Amino acid sequence: MAIGERIVKISIDEEMRSSYIDYSMSVIVARALPDVRDGLKPVHRRVLFGMHELGTSSGKAYKKSARIVGEVLGKYHPHGDSSVYMAMVRMAQHWSMRYPLIDGQGNFGSVDGDSPAAMRYTEARLTKMAEEIMADLNKETVDFQLNFDDTLEEPTVMPTRLPNLLINGTSGIAVGMATNMPPHNITEVINATIAIINNPDIEFEELLQHIKAPDFPTGGIIYGYQGVRDAFETGRGRIVLRGKATIETKASGREQIIITEIPYLVNKAEMIIKTAELINDKKLDGISNVNDESDRKGMRIVYDLKRDAIANVVLNKLYKMTPLQTSFSVNNIALVAGRPKVMNVRQLIDLFIAHRHDVVVRRTEFELKQAEKRAHILEGLLIALDNLDAIIALIRASKTPDDAKNALIDSFKLSEIQAKAILDLRLQKLTGLERNKIKEEYEALMTLIEELKRILEIKALRMDIIREELEEVLEKYGDERRTEIVYASEEFNPEDFYADEEMVITISHMG
Repeated sequence: MAIGERIVKISIDEEMRSSYIDYSMSVIVARALPDVRDGLKPVHRRVLFGMHELGTSSGKAYKKSARIVGEVLGKYHPHGDSSVYMAMVRMAQHWSMRYPLIDGQGNFGSVDGDSPAAMRYTEARLTKMAEEIMADLNKETVDFQLNFDDTLEEPTVMPTRLPNLLINGTSGIAVGMATNMPPHNITEVINATIAIINNPDIEFEELLQHIKAPDFPTGGIIYGYQGVRDAFETGRGRIVLRGKATIETKASGREQIIITEIPYLVNKAEMIIKTAELINDKKLDGISNVNDESDRKGMRIVYDLKRDAIANVVLNKLYKMTPLQTSFSVNNIALVAGRPKVMNVRQLIDLFIAHRHDVVVRRTEFELKQAEKRAHILEGLLIALDNLDAIIALIRASKTPDDAKNALIDSFKLSEIQAKAILDLRLQKLTGLERNKIKEEYEALMTLIEELKRILEIKALRMDIIREELEEVLEKYGDERRTEIVYASEEFNPEDFYADEEMVITISHMG
């Protein structure tokens, strides 16, 4: 043993336990679970912030994805480039995100499970909705933290105007827990949020009038409502999803089943392959041919039926045996003050409102501080304009700018900031019109300061601001539901799989 070296005996059991807890907490807090306030995981927040810093806003030109990934990797997210690019790709896929946050140009994959093109080929910029998530970021509305090498700052959360966690959902596997949250319709979520702001004692049943059920980007049908109720009430539930099917008759008299929407997260190509395998193995009869006729206009999968097949029976078999019917297991786990928590829909909305309230308070404090700074300078300029001749004489008599500044401070009881502003005053500001402008600006600022102080004093005014901003968002982005709800559902029973036909039954004397 080397001189001065000490060997400390520790229990391997203790070491493994503490190391594994450290690792699992790191995965839970800094990787796999979203923050309840902005609905973003660290990688998504960093991608959006990196794009914001690069200036790739919705009205500007697209930038190469490789450029964006490099920016995010080098400044904020020191992990593999594919982890950043794949997070970015998902935020651009309109079949994965109910409201995409990135506007992608190029091949960003497909609903058939095709991979996106390499990042050197694709381009991206932010969507208008992503800009709503980062609105007021420069007004000290959220806390910033140092990045991995302590050279830059990044936001710990976004000041989002959108209830992003509810409208886009999320999924993630941590250690010992996982989250799986469905997307919802923005119109319904905002109406529910406004209803809670208007009446904090709103009953659960009344809330369901506003936010009816999840709303998936791929449409489809929610079959049965009990799973939705469970998820909304407890934060956990199983929602049954079906593809949207219609039955058509061809000119030849044969029937076809046409699928125009499939359940969320189902791979269309794999679903068709699975159906073809079942037909070949004689487990699914009545179908003669399967065709994928999807194009730019929309999805269209055609099942040609045999002459003697009953369309409803075949459709029920498709629901039972293929991914045309799947279930979505809701598990609403998100980080609240850095700790994972299971929440129902009411708690999720309440925490979003609390976050918005915090943002409005901080933004108002920032605007008040800025207004008071400007008013202080204008007060100095007004004193100068009222004592113009004396000030000009004083400045002409001073040897250096510093002497002039000190003389102004002593003679007119000004602050250093005001004295500097007077010395920086351009001669054109001395004209009658400009002097009036300064007076008008000062009066407008004093009115604004009074208003901002009232907002900080009265909570009801802050809640009015939150409501008005939500109504603005609703007006810009509100849309119709895509997923239908069938409220009554029964489990499959054997009769679903037989044709409903008239027949004669003969019974002998012996029974």
